[in-house]
Amino acid sequence: MLPVEPIRALLNEWDPIGVADCVDDEYDCLIWPLLSRLRGGADAGGIREFLRHEMADHYGLAPDVDAFAERLVAWWRSR
Repeated sequence: MLPVEPIRALLNEWDPIGVADCVDDEYDCLIWPLLSRLRGGADAGGIREFLRHEMADHYGLAPDVDAFAERLVAWWRSR
């Protein structure tokens, strides 16, 4: 099974736009692209680049993605 739920949980914990308490699927559009990158061996730099683009393009925001990218890659490697 693919780890969709853990990635969703990590995204909702990060919650860059502050809506996860009300909407638990707000970041679902990021799950499959992130999973694809992680499975392809992306490092934190690649994840940061993707997230910066998505946050700006899709959400119109520029949140700090550095810590989340590091955490996501660390989680992926530890599973």
